[in-house]
Amino acid sequence: MQPDFAARLRDRESLVGAWCTIGHPVVAEVLAAEPVDFVVLDGEHSENVIGDLAGCVRAVDAANHRASQQAPAGDTTATATVVRASGPDRAEIKRLLDLGPDAVLVPQIEDVSDAREAVRASRYPPEGVRGVAGGRAADYGRTLDDAVATANDDVATILQVETAGAVADADAIAALDGLDALFVGPADLSARLGEFGAFDADDFVDARERVVDAAHAADPPVAVGTLATNHENACRRRDDWGMDFVVAGVDLAYLRNGLAGYRDALDGGER
Repeated sequence: MQPDFAARLRDRESLVGAWCTIGHPVVAEVLAAEPVDFVVLDGEHSENVIGDLAGCVRAVDAANHRASQQAPAGDTTATATVVRASGPDRAEIKRLLDLGPDAVLVPQIEDVSDAREAVRASRYPPEGVRGVAGGRAADYGRTLDDAVATANDDVATILQVETAGAVADADAIAALDGLDALFVGPADLSARLGEFGAFDADDFVDARERVVDAAHAADPPVAVGTLATNHENACRRRDDWGMDFVVAGVDLAYLRNGLAGYRDALDGGER
């Protein structure tokens, strides 16, 4: 676990992540070894079951361990793990947090009621309702007391805003105690607004700006991030959209684009 990740989110640092939908530890380990601040392990739009996600959390930790052995003295840079749930389900959020990630990302938030329950599910009592167990997050019981005492501060809760209801409740959601960041899902939000992929449409722009304004106007301000889908829109989505952090693409696209680049070079006779 990298407890500084939650602090970096709260400080609204400009962070860059990678998205991992392929549930093989090698993929997660390779991504984590690159200079990224975090890797999102996807439990929503993927074939991953909880065992796959657990293996990928361990793979990121392995990459961090290897990097720490090779790094100069005093360099503590490490890649954080963000595990995405399939939805705002209390039992699933609990099981994912027991794997020991640095953050949980909860999609399909319909309104402030969903948001409040998702935050409560991610936090130990008395602030929340997260169940207590000696899983991997507590070193299988060896550090259970410390885990319960520190997890509410050290593990980040990120909620996706991708529905009209969540946009309408953005101010109330951003004000929730225990929320560390918001994440604008461009594809789902545009689809829910009736114009899938129309990221320059007035309704989408208004919704996106409402979320960013609500997050940054909260007391304290809340970080907000999004997904970039190609090299061309990465900077625009971060800077023009006013985002604090950005996920720089998805593993499947890395594979596809890498092969396409080779084919373009070979077809064009580049030397």
